[in-house]
Amino acid sequence: MDVELIFKIAAIGIIVAVLNQLLVRSGREEQAMMTTLAGLIVVLMMIIYEIKDLFDVIKDVFSL
Repeated sequence: MDVELIFKIAAIGIIVAVLNQLLVRSGREEQAMMTTLAGLIVVLMMIIYEIKDLFDVIKDVFSL
């Protein structure tokens, strides 16, 4: 796992948190929730690709 991935996830988290606070304070709670969900989905998609790579490496190591 690259350190880049951790930095990307942290950057997405910071951006989503700032957008969430801005939207909540301006009275747009629904858009804030959608922004949070979109950020979560993006991060989960990034992690899913890494988990797929992990399973491929495990399959190669054990010759399955």
